[in-house]
Amino acid sequence: MVIKKLNDVPCAGVQGYDHVKKQIVIGPEDGSQEIVLRYFSIESGGMSPHHAHEFPHLVKIESGKGLVMDAAGKEHSLQPGDYIYVDHNEAHRFRNTGSEPFDFVCIVPKRGEN
Repeated sequence: MVIKKLNDVPCAGVQGYDHVKKQIVIGPEDGSQEIVLRYFSIESGGMSPHHAHEFPHLVKIESGKGLVMDAAGKEHSLQPGDYIYVDHNEAHRFRNTGSEPFDFVCIVPKRGEN
């Protein structure tokens, strides 16, 4: 069993993403050989590019206000307590729409973090 505090996990910027920080909370280094739990924080005005991956995402909004753009370009407002499933190869973009950090947990298969 592995137990961690988010504040003890290293944080890094994400190349190609404006004002986005990522933490690998639980992953292969912790013995998880199938799934990776990541924590993202998007600063005010920040966003990810509209992109897709060959793996699904499970997302839970933790704090702040934001939106997710779907494959058709439609924007959906998000707030703490919202859950999102992004299927493999489904285009998406997350954007902070508030003045505070927009934080979310993102769980992907291990291949999504290689």
